[in-house]
Amino acid sequence: MPTRIPALLAPPIAFAHRGARAHARENTLEAFVLARQMGATGIETDIWITADGEIVLNHDEAVGGLPTLSTRRILGRSIASLPRSRLPGHIPTLGEYYEHCGTDLPLSVDVKDAAAFAGLIAVARDHGAADRLWVCHRDASVLQSWRAAAPEARLVHSTRLERLPRGPERHAADLAEAGIDAVNFRREDWNGGLTTLYHRFGRFALGWDAQQARQIAELVDAGIDGVYSDHVDRMVETLARFTGPAGAGIPSRSVGEPFTARGYRAIHVDAGAGRGHRHRPRGAHIWFAGRGPGRGRSDRSVEEVV
Repeated sequence: MPTRIPALLAPPIAFAHRGARAHARENTLEAFVLARQMGATGIETDIWITADGEIVLNHDEAVGGLPTLSTRRILGRSIASLPRSRLPGHIPTLGEYYEHCGTDLPLSVDVKDAAAFAGLIAVARDHGAADRLWVCHRDASVLQSWRAAAPEARLVHSTRLERLPRGPERHAADLAEAGIDAVNFRREDWNGGLTTLYHRFGRFALGWDAQQARQIAELVDAGIDGVYSDHVDRMVETLARFTGPAGAGIPSRSVGEPFTARGYRAIHVDAGAGRGHRHRPRGAHIWFAGRGPGRGRSDRSVEEVV
């Protein structure tokens, strides 16, 4: 049996990709509500901004689906070019999501149009849920530019291992320097050594496209902090089998509050220099300077609590 690498989040967040996508029409209120009922402990979706400034949830930039009398004139047009009133009824707004699904679960949002970011934060704050956002984007420089505007949200760099020109260690150090909280790789990019590396810099490790129980189990063994899957039933069952009953992930913490990294060796990380040194026994407390766990910026560091 392989040795399981400890995660920073235990149990990992079970993100339902585009809602319960394998069980209902993706990115619809039906899919989101069903995912919650099936035991997902997080929801994933994609956002755009309409011509009249509404934040809506849809994967593609253009309006798709089967042509009907009411939609045939708008199929293929970009969401940004249309007011909310002209979009098909199955595309919900972010406000409707919160009204139907609640605000307690972590919400992972892939920001497809950077112009939607300000509206995302505004709507989430209006519903008291901004501190449960995991905001994903493929460009780390864009994420860094958002840091000051949303200090309570977690920022996630969604990329692939092969797209890191300077390698994962430099990438982890850069994320820590920029105040970007997590990296999201496709499942096959991850292994125990890589999660340990990112954890050493206080960054959360997230894995997407884990559709089979075996793939989910491999991510758990590698120390992953969050899993994205279309198959909510498989994900929830596998996580429960390997980690116990699913929880809602990391709770809110006040600044400077220590936490135990569940078997992870406490370390000191100088985010500016990008160095880490192991020097404490398993289960020791570590203190994340700044705005909470794993969220140090600039020359802030992860400091021991002895």
